[in-house]
Amino acid sequence: MRAYKSEKKAEDQLMQLGYTVFVPKKWSVRAYHGRKGKYLVPAIPSMVFIYATKASLLQAKQRVEKLQFIMSASSGGRQPLVVSERDMNDFIKVASRAVDDENITYFTPDELNITCGRRVMILGGPFDGVTGVFQRIKGHRNRRLVVTIPSIGSVTAEVAPDLVQLL
Repeated sequence: MRAYKSEKKAEDQLMQLGYTVFVPKKWSVRAYHGRKGKYLVPAIPSMVFIYATKASLLQAKQRVEKLQFIMSASSGGRQPLVVSERDMNDFIKVASRAVDDENITYFTPDELNITCGRRVMILGGPFDGVTGVFQRIKGHRNRRLVVTIPSIGSVTAEVAPDLVQLL
């Protein structure tokens, strides 16, 4: 769902209501009130991932202000966007490491072409069991694991080549 400029507030309210919520975050250098510093900010602006049924999300939408459904482009904008559990778990496993590891990078769907990479599964390490695409990313020295949520974005991480198994 989308929570325009109030991701943290929506995350807190949804967690109080008992929902499982994930907001991808990254470290960024920002200036607030004239003071420059390193802050933990949402990696995908306005994005809040919620694990729930459609009926319970309708109730949550009434209780949490500024919360909107993101509509699926494949349904012509008539159905809310639903992410498969497998894709979401892989995305969370990689994105949650961004708080500790600054090598995690986020991309919009337009910035990456994942068709030129190889489909892989990671065996071992912090990303054990994650499936994604292994490819070279412009601006990075080594090949990287790319985990994508269609029409939302991608997260990339550096992975040792010996942990990669081709699918």
